[in-house]
Amino acid sequence: MAKVIHTGITDEATIRRTLEEEGYFNIFRWCDNAGTRYGTHTHPHEEVRWILSGVLVIEEGEATLELHPGDRMESAANVPHSARVPEDICYICASR
Repeated sequence: MAKVIHTGITDEATIRRTLEEEGYFNIFRWCDNAGTRYGTHTHPHEEVRWILSGVLVIEEGEATLELHPGDRMESAANVPHSARVPEDICYICASR
């Protein structure tokens, strides 16, 4: 199950530095428009999504997680999930 931490941090430089110090790689900014949907999929690595602005909804099994600015979601590798974007969003992605 994905873990959500309400950090309150939305400063991109601070987020990038934190993730680098924690050993994450492939760190990049991603933005989606409202209405974007991602069908069920997996990632081969542990993943982080750290919200800069907007809202992201993740569905994993029976759970629905709604992420807001400053929220950090940590997902284990190979866990099926889907995502939808109810309002424009930008977030930092990273793998480990």
